[in-house]
Amino acid sequence: MAHELLIEDGEAAMFYVGDPPWHGLGQRLNAPATAAAAIKAARLDWDVTKVPLYIAGGNRLHELPGKHAVVRRDAIGAPGCRALGVVGDRYDVLQNRDAFRFFDEIAGEGRAVYHTAGALGHGERIWILAKLPDDIVVAGRDAVEKFLLLSNSHDGESAVQVKFTPIRVVCQNTLTQALSRGFTYTARHDRGLWGELRGVKEAMGLITRRYDDLARAFDAFARVPLQDGALASYLQEVFPGPADKDDERAWERVDAARHWSAWFGRRGKGNEQEGVAGTLWAAYNGVCEWVDHGGGQALGPRAAANGRGLPARGARAGGLRVTPPERRLESCWFGSGYRTKVRAWDAAAGVARARGLTIA
Repeated sequence: MAHELLIEDGEAAMFYVGDPPWHGLGQRLNAPATAAAAIKAARLDWDVTKVPLYIAGGNRLHELPGKHAVVRRDAIGAPGCRALGVVGDRYDVLQNRDAFRFFDEIAGEGRAVYHTAGALGHGERIWILAKLPDDIVVAGRDAVEKFLLLSNSHDGESAVQVKFTPIRVVCQNTLTQALSRGFTYTARHDRGLWGELRGVKEAMGLITRRYDDLARAFDAFARVPLQDGALASYLQEVFPGPADKDDERAWERVDAARHWSAWFGRRGKGNEQEGVAGTLWAAYNGVCEWVDHGGGQALGPRAAANGRGLPARGARAGGLRVTPPERRLESCWFGSGYRTKVRAWDAAAGVARARGLTIA
């Protein structure tokens, strides 16, 4: 699957509220949207359908039993029509409007709470991000907003997911809790899809409690000083050395990730303020800011840099390239960047527990 934002007629299938995201794409709204407004602003008001698959043979077409292509209904018969995925008989589609309507029941209730929505690739994956009431405040001043993220796929490979997505206001870091303890609710695209989705509504009390746990964990991170050697040890756990100790390019990637995460941990947005500077909270956010905004991979400390001392877009070092901004969103929420932030959470929780602090 392609990982960049869907572009149609020169416009990105995405909307956002407030300041432009790093890729600068999508329709800007001045205020959060309702579900009905969000689906139109994100250019997602289209349907998908399953159509039979055929194979050519003996000068004729033969239908493949039990196999279907998922295609956009508005593209059938058009030159640009393509299969978003190949699925079986039991696969049940979840239309974009139904995903929005369902999410409205658990997060929006008709209110304007949606901050971004969009599509990746050719429309294989769509997402909706909704803000929950009340914020987490770390160290008495550092606000973290509480969001729920719903992702739906039409590729036949991914389940419907609803997950925690706390976002630190000062730098718009997407913070990630470990998969083993974080809330990620999944529903498979089969004939029991709607029954499974109804379980998410029943879990809203759990969602609230887990965010309370997150608030206590973030505050604990801010109470742990983490300087020099301790910071280096933390980043070594987040970015372990390669299995092949002689792989110079792999070591360059690891060294680059540690270097830039340490840089963001000390000088990233909000990390120099009182109560945050020099703490485990700053170090954890340093990794998240590197993943979300700094490129997220590859370039070493000696690479070409822009005015902030960060890797320039398209700059190379040792044959490695910064993640293009238009692909970074998929990485941050679903891919390698997400997994990196899971390791950062696990490592931070381990440091806090070693200092005698309780992390749920």
